[in-house]
Amino acid sequence: MYIFLEILFFIFSFLVFWAIIGYPFSLKILDKLLTKNELPKNYNYQPTITILIVAHNEESVIKEKLENVSRINYPKEKLEILISSDNSTDTTNEIVEDFIVNNQDKNIRIYKAKNRKGKTNAQNEAVRTIKSELIVFTDANAMLDKNACIELAAAFYDESIAYVTGKLCYTNRDIDLASESESSYWDLDLALRDIESRFQTITAGNGALYACKRKDYVEFDPIKSHDSSMPLYYSLNNKNAIANHDALAFEKAGENIKDEFNRKVRMSRIILASILPSLKILNVFRYKWFTYFYLGHRTSRYLLWFSHIMVLLLNMILINESSIYVITFGFQLVFYTIAVLRRFFYINNRFINMIYYYCMTLYAQIVGVMKVITGKAKPTWEKAGSTR
Repeated sequence: MYIFLEILFFIFSFLVFWAIIGYPFSLKILDKLLTKNELPKNYNYQPTITILIVAHNEESVIKEKLENVSRINYPKEKLEILISSDNSTDTTNEIVEDFIVNNQDKNIRIYKAKNRKGKTNAQNEAVRTIKSELIVFTDANAMLDKNACIELAAAFYDESIAYVTGKLCYTNRDIDLASESESSYWDLDLALRDIESRFQTITAGNGALYACKRKDYVEFDPIKSHDSSMPLYYSLNNKNAIANHDALAFEKAGENIKDEFNRKVRMSRIILASILPSLKILNVFRYKWFTYFYLGHRTSRYLLWFSHIMVLLLNMILINESSIYVITFGFQLVFYTIAVLRRFFYINNRFINMIYYYCMTLYAQIVGVMKVITGKAKPTWEKAGSTR
């Protein structure tokens, strides 16, 4: 019996290690051993584009966003700007309509979703009205580099490419614990996506900036998000999702832990369904690197909350079996105690802050999973005020 528990303890310990250290390190090694060429681009490919912005009560940023995308460097006759208002109840719609009236030389229109069902539904409804060849999706609070559309389009260099994500850059990296910690995490994730993209395909994008061909657009259930669900869908259907980190978007990271916690809880509503969304992923002969990328980058991370719980519980049961388990239990106790103390006392130490941020992320995963289990997960979202 105890041998079985020990095996489980080491399996879940390995999953934690692999998600945090093992997989990122393995990609770095692969990148050194199997160097891939830089992303090929076709700048002659300039299809018609619709920039789609989903907005719910974004009166504080929507005018700046419209001014930003109006300055995009792309042939005017091939560019449309579409705002899908997810049942906004503030002055968002009025601001957009005034902007349209005052900028009639630009192809801008608004779609109003009558019922608030979340970002994905607002995208689904708006896309039904789009006839452009390419759709560029971007958040209301993300400001785009003037060449973002040219770069995204150029990355669709052959028919196998169905999805291209850009690079999100945080503009407030060192403001406080939340923005600094999220920026550090994001830097690592961008590096992993860059390697995955050059090998074959990424496993998720980001909502600030991504694009797909209109003919390849798929309407997902509103509880899901396109930026994370699309790469998986395309990869399982013999198409690739890649990253072009020359296509830039800029926004603020959450500047307080509450905003970041709520964002991560919302993101965690997909965890249970995404741990292993299809057994087909395990077919390494068909999906090649994608199998390795998804299991390492997604499955192991989506299991972090459960792996940590299991490691702690199994350690408590095994603590009298060996001095090793006394040491590992003591390590966990110190680790979580540091996070709790940081929660209640201000300690300006980078190492301690990262432990606290990591534990906050684990807790957000648990809360998100519990919302799913209890039927409280919703497709709607509340914007983080500190990111505006």
